Formats: sequence, structure tokens, C-alpha cells
Amino acid sequence: MSSKPRQQYTDEFKAQAVELLETGKPVSQIAEELCISSNLLYSWRHSSQGSQVGSAGPRAGGERTDADDLRSLRRENALLKMENDILKKAAVILGTRPQPSSGK
Repeated sequence: MSSKPRQQYTDEFKAQAVELLETGKPVSQIAEELCISSNLLYSWRHSSQGSQVGSAGPRAGGERTDADDLRSLRRENALLKMENDILKKAAVILGTRPQPSSGK
């Protein structure tokens, strides 16, 4: 019985996957969309939390700093770019299928 070779993922892919977790979508849904296991996503999130400097959450007084706002906007921008790329690819796939001919 031969085993499949392990899939190697880039650091950029891992970071984008972890950013998607912060959008509020369920982990299982994100994992299914990315064709990876949910355990792998949890592992990447855990390892990325250890490498972050500072807190990404609100401050003790509930204030958000400019850096937090910028981080949030960059995360949202990355998500929108990724969704846009997916839509572009879907449009290409759907546009290349032969159109049914009208019986004129």
C-alpha cells in the first residue's frame, strides 16, 4: 500500500487561510472551500498566533488603534481580492463551455 506524498503549502497560502478564519465563517466551510482538513486550519491558526507580536483585539478601554484599523482593512482587502479571483476563474470556466445552439 503506497501512501500519498504530503502536500506542501506556501506560507502565503497558510496566512490567507488563517485570515479567512477571522471573517467569521465556520472552519469546516473554509476548509472545504480550500480543499484541506479543518485540523490543518486549526494547526495553522495556532502556529500563527504564537508568531504575532502584540494584540490584534481591542484595548483595555475598548479603543482601537490606527494599527488595528489598518490590520482589519488589509485583512478585508485580502479577502475581497481572493473572492474576486475566484469569481474571475469561475467566469472563465463557465464562459468556455459550449453554448447550446438555438434550433433556428
